Amino acid sequence: MKDKGIRNNLFSSFRFALSGIVRAVKKERNLKFHLIISSIIIFLGFYYQVSAVNWMMLAIAMGLVITMEMMNTAIERVVDLVTKDFHPLAKEAKDIAAGAVLVAAVVSVVIGLIIFLPKIVDSLF
Repeated sequence: MKDKGIRNNLFSSFRFALSGIVRAVKKERNLKFHLIISSIIIFLGFYYQVSAVNWMMLAIAMGLVITMEMMNTAIERVVDLVTKDFHPLAKEAKDIAAGAVLVAAVVSVVIGLIIFLPKIVDSLF
């Protein structure tokens, strides 16, 4: 009996997590943007036949940006739940979370340039 309860809890956890992902994709414009960019990167990866190591780096970079965007959204929601009024700490929390997304995005762009720029230059010349 105990195993069935664990299985149901595990299933529920995955269901809740999937629900959160779907909700974030539906409601967050920036997350949609990141998913579109990720789709383009995946297409370019296949087009330029990047190595397995490069795929791993791209997957980590894309996953990091999407994860940070979702964490940023969660932090914004919690701050908005706690206070509707302006508070310097609320602003700071939101700005720091947004900054984390920016850092992840910049690192991802650098990784993308390192991987794709030589391939694009080679294909042009």
